[in-house]
Amino acid sequence: MDRRPGLSVRLKLTLSYAGFVMLAGALLLAAVGVFLVRQGWLQTNEQGAWQVGPGISFIRGFTPVAAWLMLFLLVFGLLGGWLLSGRMLAPLARITDATRTAATGSLSHRVRLPGRQDEFRELADAFDAMLARLEAHLAEQQRFAANASHELRTPLAISKSLLDVARTDPSQDTGEILDRLQAVNTRAIDLTEALLLLSRANRQSFTREHVDLSLLAEEAAETLLPLAEKHGVTLATDGDITPTIGSPALLLQLTTNLMHNAIVHNLPERGSVWVSTGIRPTSVVLTVENTGERVAPERVPTLTEPFQRGTERVHTDHAGVGLGLAIVRSITQAHGGTLTLVPRPAGGLRITVELPAAPRP
Repeated sequence: MDRRPGLSVRLKLTLSYAGFVMLAGALLLAAVGVFLVRQGWLQTNEQGAWQVGPGISFIRGFTPVAAWLMLFLLVFGLLGGWLLSGRMLAPLARITDATRTAATGSLSHRVRLPGRQDEFRELADAFDAMLARLEAHLAEQQRFAANASHELRTPLAISKSLLDVARTDPSQDTGEILDRLQAVNTRAIDLTEALLLLSRANRQSFTREHVDLSLLAEEAAETLLPLAEKHGVTLATDGDITPTIGSPALLLQLTTNLMHNAIVHNLPERGSVWVSTGIRPTSVVLTVENTGERVAPERVPTLTEPFQRGTERVHTDHAGVGLGLAIVRSITQAHGGTLTLVPRPAGGLRITVELPAAPRP
């Protein structure tokens, strides 16, 4: 933004300080004059001139002293104001330098302003926290872009290979190639739709309505029951009415993703998934717990990153695209909630989504 040149803040503070010092000096001189008049030490003669004694003119005697005093106050105010304002604005200069450094793309720089808490240090701490969030967000976006490019490139490369085979080998079974192309194309479509859903949740572009999480859990369980039976997983739901406010479609997607992950990443046989809902004084809770392989605690925070799997990549028709928990995290944050992942000692995970409760009528 183009602005016309103006006075610096330091110069404005200096002039203001000097002006207040001179005003205080003038008021002090006026107060001295009033005091002298009231005490009878300063009187007027027959000609109306002020005098402090017979033949002693107050104006002639005091004017040079007052002038030198005001000049001293002016110099003192300017010099003192310049030094004090420079010292007071030094932290702001450090913050400005850090801002310019960040503008060049270097987000690793921090102000780290020493000293006790005040407005400038509060601003510096907030700026450092913002830079840390931006740096983490940028790193996450770069990882996401790299992983998304890799995930999208894989089905395209497979499709190209299948088309090359069909073109160079006329004896190849066309039906088999078409089936494999359809499967690869379906996976690419699922990945693209998941990316769009993730972007929609991040933008928070949805209409908020009253939603009951317990009903969404039952609906998701009915939808995924055939998948659970195919994997030999027992799916159980239980809970209270949990009213919240949000997007029914996104919250249903959140619940479905949690149950889908719990079913797919489970024991090879006789696995279990428990889904429960509950209400707290100011929030509602959805908990999905499953059996499965043990998950190292240090690996848990990475599970919500895009294209991360809890264990090795699952090669099934329902393996997903690696965005399940990333979508869950984005939907939870978009609704002002929190997502908590805790590894179970016996194996598997306990995932808890806590959302603000709907206001009671």
